[in-house]
Amino acid sequence: MRFFLTFVTLLPILILTGCNDKTKADLNPGNERVLSEAFSSYWYNATAEITSYSLQMERYGEMRDGTAVLIYVTEDFLADEQVKANRKDETTIPILKLNSTKNFMTGIYPYAMMSSTFYPVLEESHALKVSTSIQEWCGITYAQINNRNTFEITSHSYFQNEADQNFNLEKTWLEDEFWTLLRIDPAALPTGEITVIPSLEFTRLRHKTIKPMRAIGTFAEEETMFSYSVHYPSLERTLTIWFEKEAPYVIEEWEEQIGEFTSTAVKINQIQEAYWNNTANSEEAMRENLFNGN
Repeated sequence: MRFFLTFVTLLPILILTGCNDKTKADLNPGNERVLSEAFSSYWYNATAEITSYSLQMERYGEMRDGTAVLIYVTEDFLADEQVKANRKDETTIPILKLNSTKNFMTGIYPYAMMSSTFYPVLEESHALKVSTSIQEWCGITYAQINNRNTFEITSHSYFQNEADQNFNLEKTWLEDEFWTLLRIDPAALPTGEITVIPSLEFTRLRHKTIKPMRAIGTFAEEETMFSYSVHYPSLERTLTIWFEKEAPYVIEEWEEQIGEFTSTAVKINQIQEAYWNNTANSEEAMRENLFNGN
């Protein structure tokens, strides 16, 4: 059992920042961030951070064994096209990208899920783009948020009631962006009563409307880690992420509680690799190392 201290919302953020009051629910677009030398040396070293997790995922009322992987890497991003740039120039935006994958079985057929979040590192902003796809033997669902004048939402589904949708939403917090923001500046995570668009994975998997919802953000300090939780009262859902107290704030585990079920992911191993160069059959041993914890 984890040992909880009495730091709930305000005090851990004070420890991180040294400010008098950092409990916050607002974003200040355009404010610049000053990156430390430690941040630059860790994230700008021509590799990606790849972390594997042992996954226990609830689906159809039963718990499923699976794996999850978080792949963080810095890239240059084109604001207009909203894609990775082929080369850096005066028009590109430096981002921290997260590719998050989950794989598990439901009886005879598999689930494969992936989300990508593109988050700017040099200024306060919401994620520039988020996309999620879910593949299983019944079909494919896909959703994407583009951050332009508003949030532009695109969603495709094989379900009749969802089908193809395009609509706009006013900008607000995105659950998907918390996973990258905490790696850059945990003190910037919103606390207290906030408005959040739940993760695209959750909304597509549970057939929920993509829309802002009332939530409670909580930052806590435990014996060896910080945690950040987002609770949605109307959904009876809480996401909690545990991560290291020191930069680069590696995520050690997380859980998603929905009603009576709690899905969990616990860290297995982590490597730093330019994985896009490791494509030979002879390099499959690297994958075995990633998942066996050696």
